[in-house]
Amino acid sequence: MDKIRVKGGRRLEGTLVASGAKNAVLPAMAASLLTSEPVTLENAPEVRDVTTMARVLQRMGASDTRLKDHRLILEVPEIRAPEAPYELVKTMRASILVLGPLLARCGEARVSLPGGCAIGARPVNLHIAALQKLGARIEVEHGYIVATGRDLRGAEITFDAKTVTGTENVMMAATRARGRTVLRNVAQEPEIEDLAALLSAMGARISGAGGEAIVIEGVEKLHGAVHPVVPDRIETGTFLMAGAITRGDLRVENCRPDHLGAVLEKLKEVGVRLAIEDRAIRVLPGGPIRAGNLVTLPYPAFPTDLQAQYMALMTQAQGTSLITESIFENRYMHAGELRRMGAKIDIDGHSAVVQGGTPLTGAQVMATDLRASACLILAGLVADGETTIDRAYHLDRGYERIEEKLRKVGAAVERIH
Repeated sequence: MDKIRVKGGRRLEGTLVASGAKNAVLPAMAASLLTSEPVTLENAPEVRDVTTMARVLQRMGASDTRLKDHRLILEVPEIRAPEAPYELVKTMRASILVLGPLLARCGEARVSLPGGCAIGARPVNLHIAALQKLGARIEVEHGYIVATGRDLRGAEITFDAKTVTGTENVMMAATRARGRTVLRNVAQEPEIEDLAALLSAMGARISGAGGEAIVIEGVEKLHGAVHPVVPDRIETGTFLMAGAITRGDLRVENCRPDHLGAVLEKLKEVGVRLAIEDRAIRVLPGGPIRAGNLVTLPYPAFPTDLQAQYMALMTQAQGTSLITESIFENRYMHAGELRRMGAKIDIDGHSAVVQGGTPLTGAQVMATDLRASACLILAGLVADGETTIDRAYHLDRGYERIEEKLRKVGAAVERIH
């Protein structure tokens, strides 16, 4: 099993290029099930979750899932098996995104309850309730969601809570439902807008994505399209914090600063100097990092997917920070690993108290989920000595060759076997 080894003490200097967003390409791949024609995704990240989703699509009947030079071509001429089996989806909860497209195209689906990172319960009941309002009949049996619905009809649906994948799933199903669907209390993440842009390019009639309500007028048929995947705001934020924690001079290109408003404001608040351009952000060398409290909330607030990286940064800040995780109930497992490196962090329910200004020392640590892995790399960049991070496969799910990118800007990071 691969490990990542980090030798601390080097400032990051230079330019990195953000990849396409993992959280945007996966629903886009699921959307290819809605048509028999080719769907081409440009700026697609070469990460493990994309490979896993491609295998899911192949199992269903995809004749083409080529990914070369960040160009992903998908073609599903017919759906031979409308099933996403457990052995393929147990490592990736985004597999639930095939449920809506399968219902829309062939009126049936059998999808394993999803797995993924061990960061707490992420129930699919919101997906099921919304699809039932479109007319689907759904049962959960033996670990699978079994759905039928050959005559989906538009409906007015208000989600009980904001759900990104739930919003995406129902959007895709509604594109081919009869009549109008209105979705309220929807997720507003940029990845929702990105999916709406792809579906519109395929012939769907969608308005309001990115706002508080989405309106979809069903159509009989969707066609192929070419679509550029939006840049990854979480990877961008991770690199910005890597630059900040090493007091470096780091520029991140091919990014969308307008998708990182709350993150950039928080970094400025704690003393990080930033130069923001239209499609690039630069971390500039500056003074000390100050402590800053944080609450994770749905977009456009500070994202839960950058909470772990921010915690690593706060171990090096002046003062004490209070971090409150409001999205997932079990997303502090990285705190124990940071304590192995010398961090002073106390966990109390949904809150973590981080005493800053603590020297970190290299240690053997274990990645527990995707973003925790990135957090430990950031800590390793400033730790005295060598840090070895077990379970590097977590990183590969969502970061494209992160060790190679960081080496280009001066980090002593390598993959070992």
